[in-house]
Amino acid sequence: MKKARRGEDLNLRLVSSLLVVVAEGHFGRAADRLFVTAPALSQQIRRLEEQVGVELVDRSSHPVVLTAAGEVFVADARPALEFAVRAMNGLDALERRRARRLRIGFINGAAGSLGRAVIDSLHAEVELVQLDWSQQVSAVASATVDAAFVRPPLPVLDGVVLERIGVEPRVAALPRGHRLAGRTSIEISEIDGMVQVSSDGAPLEWVKWWSVDPRPSGVPVRYGPSVRTMDEALEVVANGRAVVITAATIAEYYTRSDVSFVRISDIEQCSIDLCTREGDSSPAVIELRKAVAALGLGRTTSE
Repeated sequence: MKKARRGEDLNLRLVSSLLVVVAEGHFGRAADRLFVTAPALSQQIRRLEEQVGVELVDRSSHPVVLTAAGEVFVADARPALEFAVRAMNGLDALERRRARRLRIGFINGAAGSLGRAVIDSLHAEVELVQLDWSQQVSAVASATVDAAFVRPPLPVLDGVVLERIGVEPRVAALPRGHRLAGRTSIEISEIDGMVQVSSDGAPLEWVKWWSVDPRPSGVPVRYGPSVRTMDEALEVVANGRAVVITAATIAEYYTRSDVSFVRISDIEQCSIDLCTREGDSSPAVIELRKAVAALGLGRTTSE
């Protein structure tokens, strides 16, 4: 009888959970991302360790880090997991194409009124998927979604294309009781020295552009809590821990009694782009591109 090799029946879902634990450095935060309890997640990682026969994470470390064996394992397991995910995403995309369904990713408010106008004009069945800030382009490239409404500047990835939908002003999200919260507009220098939110997973270029770093005044930008979504960012703002610079249409979707949005009058406007895979000729994606063109590329909103 053939003897089973160690890890022969490796569960890729458990590998994925391990990568989230390593990224967060904390079982509790990783569990929140995976929508499980911390004890359940810890048991999942124990089960993976039993499958491969070694300890993969150092639970006594803060933050949680990989063991030496874990480093070796993850180096080879990560590409295998990415390949498997791409394979399944490809099958899902083929099924959506046949059914004329469209999965559209978004990060903040589905691109505002222009995004709503695009979606409302489509005949294809649409599924909206909220993405982390770090996933705006990669989710399209990997076929996790068929298209995404994204907020440049973003790194260029082979096989994806961006089309401008519109532009709009940027605003500062401030705690409701802040001394600037009642103003109709401010200048960027008025928030110099205030702590800005950061995002460990998002491209550094993207984080710095949205934080207006460097500042025209030369005052260094101070970064604070790291967040992945606008929901997380506004929670940080409401608690007075930092401010965030975002698009004006965000105020349409996140009407909170504890956060105020104030237009910044003297900085470059932000754009809303449609991201799709180059050469994607599925009927639903073609319809989406035509809808963007018909509504007028590059229109200005929230004047």
